[in-house]
Amino acid sequence: MSVSDVVTIARDALFNIIIVSAPVLLVSLVIGLIISIFQTVTSIQEQTMTFVPKILGIFIALMLLGHWMLDTMAGFMTDLWSNFSVYIR
Repeated sequence: MSVSDVVTIARDALFNIIIVSAPVLLVSLVIGLIISIFQTVTSIQEQTMTFVPKILGIFIALMLLGHWMLDTMAGFMTDLWSNFSVYIR
């Protein structure tokens, strides 16, 4: 296994991590932004107000996108294991 193989695997793994985690992180970011705008407009400065909406939003995002996320990660692992004989020389 050469250094370029390791770099390629690491690059693909990081790319898959970013792609799979991006929707959940974006949902959390948008909900946090909406709650903070609401808090600014209403002058309510409760720090714990963002937790419940974020948890619900992330739960819904995982319910809707979980199948795609698992398929993406399983596809990466299938490709990795199917090329296992190429990496061992």
